[in-house]
This record gives sequence, structure tokens and C-alpha cells, in this order.
Amino acid sequence: MVKSYLKFEQAESFGQICSTTSNCIWDPRTEQDTTASRSSGGRAFVGANEDVLVWDIKRGEAEGRWHATDNRAQVTVIVRSQADPDIFAVGYDDGKIRLWDSRLATILSTFNGHKSAITQLAFDQTGGRLVSGSRDTDIILWDLIEEVGLFKLRGHKDQITSLNFLSSTPSTREDGDSQLPDIDADNFLLSTSKDALIKIWDLSTQHCIETHVAQNNGECWALGLSSDKDGCITAGNDGEMRAWILDKEALHRASRDLGSEEKVLKDRGTFYRNGKDRTTAVAFHPKRDLLAFHGSEKAVELWRIRSEDEIRKSIIRKRKRKREKLGEDAIDAEDSKEVDMANVLITEVFVPYVTVRTAGRVRSMDWAGGKSSKSLSILVATTNNQLELYDVTAKEKKSKEQPDYNRALSVDMPGHRSDIRCLALSADDRMLASASQGSLKIWNTRTKSCLRTLDCGYALCATFLPGDKIVVIGTREGKLEIFDIASSNLLDTIDAHERDIWSLHVNPDGKSLVTGSADKTAKFWDLKVIQEEVLGTNRKMPKLTLVHARTLKTADDILAVRFSPDSKYLALSTLDTTVKVFYTDSLKLYLTLYGHKLPVLGLDVSYDSKLVVTSSADKTVRIWGLDFGDCHKTFFAHNDSILTVGFIPNNDDGNGHHFFSASKDRTIKYYDADKFEQIQKLEGHHGEIWALAIAHSGQFIATASHDKSIRIWQQTDEQIFLEEEREKELEELYENTLLTSLEQDDSAPGDDPNAIETTDATKQSSQTLIASEKITEALTLGVEDLGVMADYNAAVLRAKQNNTKPPAPPARNPIYLANNNISATSYLLSVFTKLPPQHLTDSLLLLSFSQLPALFTFLTLFTAEQRNIPLVCRILNFMLKVHNKQIVSSRLMKRELEELRAKLREGMDKSRRDMGFNLAGLRVLGRRMTDEVEGIGFVDGEEEKKEVVGKGRKRAFVNIA
Repeated sequence: MVKSYLKFEQAESFGQICSTTSNCIWDPRTEQDTTASRSSGGRAFVGANEDVLVWDIKRGEAEGRWHATDNRAQVTVIVRSQADPDIFAVGYDDGKIRLWDSRLATILSTFNGHKSAITQLAFDQTGGRLVSGSRDTDIILWDLIEEVGLFKLRGHKDQITSLNFLSSTPSTREDGDSQLPDIDADNFLLSTSKDALIKIWDLSTQHCIETHVAQNNGECWALGLSSDKDGCITAGNDGEMRAWILDKEALHRASRDLGSEEKVLKDRGTFYRNGKDRTTAVAFHPKRDLLAFHGSEKAVELWRIRSEDEIRKSIIRKRKRKREKLGEDAIDAEDSKEVDMANVLITEVFVPYVTVRTAGRVRSMDWAGGKSSKSLSILVATTNNQLELYDVTAKEKKSKEQPDYNRALSVDMPGHRSDIRCLALSADDRMLASASQGSLKIWNTRTKSCLRTLDCGYALCATFLPGDKIVVIGTREGKLEIFDIASSNLLDTIDAHERDIWSLHVNPDGKSLVTGSADKTAKFWDLKVIQEEVLGTNRKMPKLTLVHARTLKTADDILAVRFSPDSKYLALSTLDTTVKVFYTDSLKLYLTLYGHKLPVLGLDVSYDSKLVVTSSADKTVRIWGLDFGDCHKTFFAHNDSILTVGFIPNNDDGNGHHFFSASKDRTIKYYDADKFEQIQKLEGHHGEIWALAIAHSGQFIATASHDKSIRIWQQTDEQIFLEEEREKELEELYENTLLTSLEQDDSAPGDDPNAIETTDATKQSSQTLIASEKITEALTLGVEDLGVMADYNAAVLRAKQNNTKPPAPPARNPIYLANNNISATSYLLSVFTKLPPQHLTDSLLLLSFSQLPALFTFLTLFTAEQRNIPLVCRILNFMLKVHNKQIVSSRLMKRELEELRAKLREGMDKSRRDMGFNLAGLRVLGRRMTDEVEGIGFVDGEEEKKEVVGKGRKRAFVNIA
């Protein structure tokens, strides 16, 4: 009988506030007078590995989590739509873009066109288009209404660092009191890249009209566009900033005259910020004359933009000082000149305002709404897993004092500031202890909430003592720290070793524990309760402490220690790549396990004390017999060092010889030590996995990673069969190889000066391959069914003419019968309409030329039946464009195309008449609305009109009929 296993799946991820790969977005709408927002200090949207988290800054709690079930890639960029604040575009590490509705936390659409991580996203003013930039150096413009990629722009030679829409016309037009975005606006694109180039693209003609070298000393890392879009600042290495002026009139003339040589971007000068590292972000304040810079340091620099009067006064004051220095008789000829604002040094325009020092290295920042007119706020996401909100008090223009700032709010409790180095589960599996450099946290494994946060040293190992009320950690300084969870107190600190304590383990009898250190000793500690005097009184309080009992010395550093479940043996691994097994009572050497080529980093003993599993830096896992010390099996398990390994500590389901291994290659693997088989591979972490804890019940495991997240992997009722798992792995490998071959592009962007600047925004994926197979199958079945039904209809017609009995209906394909006996045209049309719009063209691209006659035949039938004319036009245009040369040279397809053209013209005329009728009706409604008096609002189907009478207002209601 084939053995089956139960599958482990990721249940939930917690412990992470924000990841280092994504930016943060501030939500200003929480300051409205809604019930939910009155007690809120604002919300922040941040990327947390593969999810997007919505944090309430004031309460420090997560309000929502946007999780895509089929996604394992990290979030790299988040951007918000200006037209609809509830719509967010999120870019991922695998090149996908998802549109999210923040109210429902649902995915609206998914776009897949890039080959590598998304680095930049930007909405236009209308919210109908989205532009994306990636590490693959490509820029793609997406139509959000049709949900398709319009085209791909190529010209940069490195990853895209900024994207901004530009308009050759005023961005808004006045219509009464309302400001409406212009539909024809944002027809230009401003882009920068790490190749130190800044480009302006004409989106109507799909080509680059202007290119400049943005930085003098290397890459261009960021660009900030002013709120009025009259200028921008580019940022590079060593704190270099460069200012540019955008000539909108020249841009307008360039949109009219394609041959115009007038420059749109004009260099205004270079200045340097205080920080000397590379500047990763430039952000203009949307309402004030302020801008912010930050790099990878622990600071955000705020600079002020001077007004013309301030610049003029500053220059006159400097001239006066210069004149006084040279003497009264020495009058410079420039002193009498007027100040030319066009030639003023850029250092006179941008001046430092205040430098905000943060608690961690800055990953991203966003402007937040201030509570008063004299203060402003910034939201900062740091690389040490925390969010901070700083309030900056605005100073008076005449004041020379430095503006004050303070950290008003922060989100730091639900996560660690540094990598989690160890995990430990309580005996009832309800509490999880995680420790890092400086902090120990206790989590509820059911609610995933943080129960306690305690300050500690640099923790390397941790464990619960019997009773689950006390946690002991071993630190890098060689100390043992004992914490009481209930009172959140540090009970005792013991100087146990001279160097790092790499491992500790409690004896199964619950009376002692052992520690292994880099000082080449393993020490045994007895758990004892002593009576400690209370200061100032004669009373004594019981206190738990560890008393040193004995010491085992070795020749090398000890990396891992483990008691056998029967307390008979002690296994420890040393730096000489061996594992030694001692008798616990006498500390005599029992076995020495040789075989690993590099030090053993983790080991464990099975529940019955018969097997030992070891994991090493040589990327192998070995299974040993504890009776004779022989190696049963060696697995080349991972692609990097295997940091920890552990058996399931019970045998309730016959899984006592199953074990897990966790590695630096970001994966966890599940093995059967009896059959020497890999059961499952668990993927999900985005960094090295430092710690692994297996539940005493065997129902779940917990892992901690360099990505600062803790993940729970729960055992499910779904069964796993090893043969099926191997087949799935082979299928995935085949699909990945096939997709790689389909995506190969011979013309690398930027290598050829004559390369095409624009191409189609297509990318093959497993979904497009499946969609192409469905279309091919539907076409093949459809052609056969058309022939069968044509013969049947001809036979029925002959029988009718001859007054004979009509023949029986033919046997059609079971697929049509399963779909309620629909026609072949209806079935093919349903296949086309069920495809996502972004997958339609990619799947059509995989159709061979031999299938075009059948496709054109069905398109003719669609137009004759007046069914989905827009879809027919889209398919026809795309196929004519792809197979243009072959179609032109083929005489057989001329007849089909002529028939299709005639019927398509009739169908399009009918659609145009219907559309014209509908547009005329909408115009009539629009004129009726605009003819009404100004200031009308809708109230339950009626319009509320306010008339100003004297100093008061009179309210009246006007019906719309």
C-alpha cells in the first residue's frame, strides 16, 4: 500500500511591521470626521513581504492585510490613485502588478508584463492609465479600463528609478467651481534610471523626444517633481542634487511640432545635501514650499524653497556685506544691478530647514497631514522594522531658531528590530518566545498577538522551563538571563560562559538544563528555588535560579547540544565537524559521528532515542543510528547552509521519525527518516531562516527568518503522495523552462543604438499557455462541429424538399452537450470572453498561422450574428498585425477577409448608431444638469439649492424631471 502523509501549509505570518523592499503611503482621509477616524491618528499602507499591511498609527494595530492567495513574491512598490483614493497599485518582485480596492481588500485586476521586480509605478490624473518601471529597464503603459498593456518603452540601460506623467496642457480646466482633470492631459512621461539618464517620452508617438545626463558622479537614484510640475530635482551619489526647470510652453510646442529642437528640460544647477550617502528619495510637499531628502542613513532632511522676495533680500544683504568688507569707496559694479531671478544660484533657492533624526535607517517616507497650520508631519518606514510619525513645528520666516521636531507616534511593538535568532514553544504550544538582539517577545500562537516585550542581551538560544512561566535565554556575551513572563521581570543574570552560548536544552526530567558555548565547555545547571531576602524587611521570597552542577570540556567550540528523550545520552556538535554522544550520568564518551565536511549547526534526537539527525554547513542532512553510530542516509538537502533541524517530538500519528530542516536558502523541507524520502518543500520566507520550533503536538511548526517575520505552518487534513509530489515538481520545472525559452529576447535593450524604442507589452506565463491551449481546442472542435452541422442541415433540407422523414440529429462532441447543447460559435465566444483581457493577446500570439482560417471563419460568424463586435475587432486587428506578411502573400485567405470585411462594416455601423444614440442621450442629461443654478446637491433624488439672501442662506429644493 502506498504511504500517504499529511500536508503542512502556511497558516499566518506575523511579527513584521514593514519590509525593506517597499515604500510607505500615508492615508490622509482618516482625519475626516467619521466615527472610525475620530480616535485614529492616521493610517499607513506598507509592504510586508508578500502582503500589504494597513496600520493604525495611533493604536499600533494592523487594521487590514491584503493577501493574494497565489502570490509568493515580495511587495516592492505601492502607489495610490489621485482620481480614486480607494484604488492602489502594488508592484511585486516577480514583475506582476495588482490593482487593489482598499475598502474591500480585493484584487481588481492583475497585470503581468515585466520580467523582474517592479521599481516604480505612477497613475495619471484621470486614474485610467498606469505606468510601470522595472529592473528589466522597460517602461510599460497600462490601460486600466481595458485592462491591457498598451506598449512597452525601451531606452534605459538600467533599472528605472522614477516615473512621472507630464502634460502639455493645463492639468485642470474650470467648470463652474469644480476642477475636472483633462482627458487629453498627461501625454508625456518623465523617467530616470540608474544609468544616470533622464528622458522625456511622447506617449502619443511612443518615442523619446529628449535625453539628458542627470548626474555627474554615477547613478541617478531618485527624482522629485514639484506639485505645479514646473521643475524637478534629481538625486545621485555623495549627496549630489541637481535642479531642472520644465518649460511647459516648449513641451506644448513639442506636442504640436514633432521636429522641434527646443529643449524642454533646462539644467538649473547643482547643490549638495548634508548627508554624503546616495539619495534614494526626493519628495516635494503638496502644499508648502518644502521638500524632503533621505538616503540610507538615520535621518530625513527637510529643505525650504525660498520665495522671490527672500532670494532678493538675501542677495542684497550679501552684496552689502561684501561692500562693507571691501570698504566704502570700493563699490562693485554688480551692486547697482537688479537681481536676475533666472540666473540666481540654485543654493539661494533651496536652503536647509531641519534634519529629522530617526531611530533606524530610513527606507521610505511620506508627507503626513499636520494637526495645525504651524506643524507638519512625516511618516517614516525604517529598515529595522518600525514605522514612525514625526511632528515638525513650523518656524516663523523671520525667526532664526532651528525648528523643533518630536516623534509623535510609532509602531514598533508587534515586531523585532533585528533578526530573530531563536524560537521556543511552551509545553502546551500556546505561547511562542522569540528573541533577537535586545528584545524578547512572547506571542500567543492562536491570536498571533504579542503578549510581552522584554529587554535582553544579544540572544542566541532560548527555552521555556517546566511550567511555562519562565524563559531562559543564552546570549552572545556568555550570560544566561532568566525572565518571569507573568511579572515581565528579569529574575536573574548568570555569567555562565566566557564566550557565546550557542545552544541550550532542558533535560527531559525537568530538573536541569545544559548549555553549550564557544568557550569549549558544556555546563550542566540544576533548577533550584532559593529563599532570597527582601530588602528592608525580614521576609524571604522564593526565587528560581540555576545552580552550576558540572562541566564537560571539549577540544573545540560547541555549536549544538541535545539530550535524548530518555535522558540517557547527551549529543553535542563541535567545530571539528563531528558529533559526540556522551552518557548523561558519567559524561563518558559513547559515540563519535564522523562524516560531515563542515561544522554541524543543528542536531536532534528522535522521540524513541534511536535516531540522530544532523544538519551542517556543507548543505547536507545525515541520519544516524544511536545504537551503533552508523550513518543511515545522507541527503543533499538544501542549496545553502542548514542552520537547524528537528524531529517531531511525539509519535501520535506514526510520525515520530519525521523531521524538518531549515536553511539559508529560504526553504523548509519535511523528511521521512525511515523511508529516506523528502515529503514536502515549504516555501514562503524571503530571507535566511534562522530558527525553527516544532510543536509538541506535532500539529504545526514555527519559523523565523531574516525578513523579520515569524510564520506558522499548520498541518492540514490534505494527504500527500510522494509520487504525485515528484510529478508536480517535474511539471513546475518543465513550465519554468518552457516560459524561459518563450521569454528569450535576442535584442537586449540599449545595446543596439538602432533598437526599437517601443514594443508590445506582452509576456508569456502559464496562464497564457493554458488559455492558448483552450482556444486551439475550441477552434479544432468548432471546425469539426461546423462541418457536422452543415451536413445535417443539408440533409434536413433535402428531406423537407423530398417530403421524407428528416434524419436524426448527429452525435456532437460531449463538451457541447455538457454546456447545454450550445453551438460551436457560442462555445468559442465564451472561451474568448472568459479570458482576462491582459491574457487575450498573449494567448493569441501562440496560435499558429495554420489556425488563422478557422479563426477568421468564426469571426465572420460572430459579426454576422452581431455578437461582441468590439472583441471581434480587437482579435482581428491583433492577428492582422502579427501575421501581416503571411496574410498578404496568401491568396486563399483573400475571400474570407473580403467576406469578413463586408459583415464587419455592417456590424460596426450598427454599433456606431447605437453608441451615437446613447451619447446623445447622455449629452441631453448633461445639459439639463449644467443648466441648473450653481450650488446644487442631491438629496434623496432631489437637488438641494441654496440661494444667498443678504447675509443668510435660503434653502430650496428643485426637482429634476
